[in-house]
Amino acid sequence: QVHLVESGGGLVQAGGALRLSCAASGRTVNRYAMGWFRQAPGKEREFVAAISWSGGATTYADSVKGRFTISRDNAKTTVYLQMNSLKPEDTAVYSCAADLWGNGAPSAISYDAWGQGTQVTVSS
Repeated sequence: QVHLVESGGGLVQAGGALRLSCAASGRTVNRYAMGWFRQAPGKEREFVAAISWSGGATTYADSVKGRFTISRDNAKTTVYLQMNSLKPEDTAVYSCAADLWGNGAPSAISYDAWGQGTQVTVSS
């Protein structure tokens, strides 16, 4: 089993920054690709970013490219999402997920374990 716990969400003004963390435990989590997704009220869950198990490959949604950075510290089995230049449309519950069998595709169906999520609210 893989257990994921997100932290770092909160309320920030537009243009501000937040760093989300995802602490992973169980199995050999540092061998898995990881992703971040978000879901705003009334909307479907959408892909934000993914990172390979080594950290050598990253993928981003077009809406966050150039503003968000995904990284990982395998020694700490933690994945981060640095979010800069935040916009009100970034407001959502952000969840991290582990892809136990693949390379971190930009699709929720590829992921096998999920955290509970952390709320990010960006005020205008």
